[in-house]
Parts: sequence; structure tokens; C-alpha cells
Amino acid sequence: MIRRFSFALLVLSATLLVSIGIAPTFAQEDFYRGKTVRIVVGSAPGGGFDTYARAIARQLGKHIPGRPTVIVENMTGAGSLRSANYLYRVAKPDGLTIGHFLGGLLLGQALGREGIEFDGRKFEYIGVPVRESSICALSKKTGLGSMEQWLASKNPVKLGGIAPGNATDDVAKILQAGLGLPIHLVSGYKGTSEVRLAVEGGEVAGVCMGWDSIKATWRKALEAGDVLIVVQATPKAHPELSKIPLAVQYARSDEGRRLIEVGIHDMSAIFRPYVLPPGTAKERVELLRRAFMDTLKDKEFVAAAEKSRLSIDPVSGEEVRKTVAGLFDLSPSLVSKLRDTLKW
Repeated sequence: MIRRFSFALLVLSATLLVSIGIAPTFAQEDFYRGKTVRIVVGSAPGGGFDTYARAIARQLGKHIPGRPTVIVENMTGAGSLRSANYLYRVAKPDGLTIGHFLGGLLLGQALGREGIEFDGRKFEYIGVPVRESSICALSKKTGLGSMEQWLASKNPVKLGGIAPGNATDDVAKILQAGLGLPIHLVSGYKGTSEVRLAVEGGEVAGVCMGWDSIKATWRKALEAGDVLIVVQATPKAHPELSKIPLAVQYARSDEGRRLIEVGIHDMSAIFRPYVLPPGTAKERVELLRRAFMDTLKDKEFVAAAEKSRLSIDPVSGEEVRKTVAGLFDLSPSLVSKLRDTLKW
């Protein structure tokens, strides 16, 4: 009799745990305990992607049941395409490998870029820590301190880039096409850290990249006035850059404006995605989504982000998924123009 009662109580307890969502959490805690979660970053150490990933990795583990160790690995190559292909084709969908590659590659797939071996619609998206606020910065040595001066320049201004799909390349190409901005893109650097060194060494005159990255990794040059922010490629002015003009204001045609809106503005929400391989169990996807968002609100993370000047403006995994899906619904004419502009 006692055994029957104990068994019935056990069944009832298990049913209640499942109904309120505790049992699955216990199961995940058992899975993650003693494990290591990798964040595979597709760019070189020292850049904006790497800086954000390491800040997140320091706090993420305590928000995952079982408190696994979280580490960052850098997998460079082809502007992070190597890491994106790895996540899709090689990484196990077990919830232990998170990819962090350039969101521009997702547009690249929609435009038919060669070398892409993934389907962005099949990835599981955890979220994005901050919407991208793309800006273009020039060395003080150029003598170009405004957009009017840059537009009037008789010689193309050399900008450093990483690869197609990266904002350093794509923003420059779109502004060149949409505004007639004189630009000579020098691509092939392994990361924004190398581009910064190239600017400081005089190899190139500037770069187009995220404001949050530049203020976190190039602080001294900005404060010294050695690097000047000339234009911001955002739909509205960033609160910290209220006096810097918007690129879209200089569009020479409706087509140029549309290029900027789709190729830069719409991409800002998915530029820094944290991604899981296709086929990852739904309960682990949801668990990591919650842990990711909890990390971005963590007091220690927020304090470290403020100290490092990292902005926090998160985008949910579901919103990222919907935005990526929308890339495959663009009109054929716009796809053709973007493809010609970005030269993929």
C-alpha cells in the first residue's frame, strides 16, 4: 500500500514538474553541468565582434542551468564565412557550440554569393546584443573633416575592409554607389584590429564600421582627435553622434536611398547574430535565448560594458529569424542592384 502511494506521489510530482516547466530545466542542468560551451567568433581577436563575445562569455555560464564553462574561439577566414560554414556543416547541434559571424553573410546568401554553404533560414538564432550603428571614420591626416569635403574630393579615399559581407566592405560599397562618394576600398584585412593599425600606419585613410566597435577599441585615437567620425549610415542619429550627418540625406536618387535602407539600415538588426546549428533541440534553443538575454541584463555584464563603452540594444532571436526570412522576399530588381553594388 505504501509502495503504491509512493509511486503515485512520484508520478504526480513528475507531472507537476513537467507542467510548470521545471523538469526540462532539471534535465538541461544535468546536461550542461561540467560541460564547456564554445562561442566561435568569425573574426580576429581584438575587434568588436571578439570584444563583445568575450564580455558575454564571462557572464553567460551562470545563466545556463548547470553553470557550464564558456570560452571564445576565433575562426577567421573569408570575412567569417569559414566560421559560418563550419557552424552549419560541421558543428554538432547539441547546444554546446554558438556561432558569432557577420550578419552580412545572410544577405549574401539571398543575393547568391559564392562560397556560402549554409541556409540562413535553417539556423537557430539566439539573439543580437546591439543593433549596428555604422559610421565612417577618417584619419585626421586626410584633411577631410566633413561629408561635403569628402564628396568634393578629387581623389578616391582609401578605406580598409575585411571581406564581402562585412560592414567594412558593404557599407563602403553602398555609400559609393548610393551617394557617389569617392572611395577606393582596400579589402582583405583579417579584422577591424588590423584595419585600425593600417589607418594609423597610413596604409589606408579610414574605415566604415560599427560605432560601438570603434568607440570600444579605438578610444584613444578618437579622444585625441586623430580619427574623425564624418558620417553615420543609420536611419536616425545615434544619441552619442547627434552632430554627425546621416548618409541617407545625401542620396542622389530614390534608388540610392533604397540601397542604403535595405543594404545598411535593415541589416543593422542582424549584423551581430549569435547562432546555433540547424537541428538544435528546441528546449536548448529557448534555454540559451533566455540565458543570452539574462546575460545582457546582468549587473556585472552591464558594468563591464559601460567601462568598455559597449552599447547594449538587444534583438531577440525570434526577431532575427523573421528579419533573415524577409531577406528572401526582396524584389528581383533590388536584389540585382544590391548584387551589382556589393559585387558578390
